[in-house]
Parts: sequence; structure tokens; C-alpha cells
Amino acid sequence: MPFPPSPRARSGPRRRSLLAVAPAALALTGCTGGDSGGPAGDGQPATDRARARAARDSEALVERYDAVIAARPGLAGRLRPLREEVVRHARALGGGRKASPSASPSASVSSSASPPASASVPDNDKDALAGLASAERELADRRARALGGVPGELARLLASVAAAGAVHVYLLTEGDA
Repeated sequence: MPFPPSPRARSGPRRRSLLAVAPAALALTGCTGGDSGGPAGDGQPATDRARARAARDSEALVERYDAVIAARPGLAGRLRPLREEVVRHARALGGGRKASPSASPSASVSSSASPPASASVPDNDKDALAGLASAERELADRRARALGGVPGELARLLASVAAAGAVHVYLLTEGDA
């Protein structure tokens, strides 16, 4: 006999469930930048391009976090853990040369010859967080759409990184990180 539905309908995932699922998903997928173990035959250059693009996207997102942290220092405590996760994603995807978890945000921003156009930071905390959330959402959606075009190990990695990005969106918009 099936259980009756709960009298309280929840409108979406709760913060605790999102925070519990994301690290588990990353642990299960291995989140490594190593070889997928598959044959290096057809499609390997396309896989390499997809991995390189994903790494560049993560590095660009790190730069965006750096710009917000530099412009809005009051948000640094909230944003640094998320930024460090994005750095780990870039490294797992084979990137990370530009992104370093210990680099100071001001050094990263000032070391680039010209800041990217997307690095303009709004004048208030709420809009700055909304801009980061929008960038995380767009990137997570793009990675989710790319899953069908890449082989198994890379698809699993992209799926876990996209899931982590979705958690970041939640933490930036709803959470009290």
C-alpha cells in the first residue's frame, strides 16, 4: 500500500539537501582531471576541446569572483569558499593556471592587462551577488546542455560541476552562506 502524500508540499529543494548532495556528487564522480581511461580514438580532439573550454569558463568565473571580492570586500567571507570551489573545478577540468586558491583577489585583478568586460561590478552587494549568481546559472546550464556531446568520464565531471554551480546559485541568491 503506497504512503499518502505529505500534507506539506515543498516548493523546491531545501538548502540542507543541496549542500549534502553536491559534495557527494563530486566525490562519486572523482572530480579529477585525469584520463578517462577510454580509447584515444575518434572524438578525442572534440573531448579535449570541450574540456579546455570548460576549464576556461571556470577560470573566467574565478576572475569574476575576484573582481567582486576586490570591489565589495564585505562579501569576501561569503564568496571565498565558492571561489575556491570554482578554482578546484578549473583544475579538475585541466585548467587552473590562471586561477589559484591562494591568490589574493586584488593581485589577480590587477595582474591582468585589461579586465574582462564581464568584470564590471555593481555598486551594491545585492546586485553584485545577483551578477555572480547569473554567471553561475548560465555556466551550469551551458554545461548541462553539453553533456550529450561528450563521453562518459567528462560527462560525469561536467554534470557534477554543473550541479555544484547550481548550488552556488542557490547560496548566492537564497542562502546565508
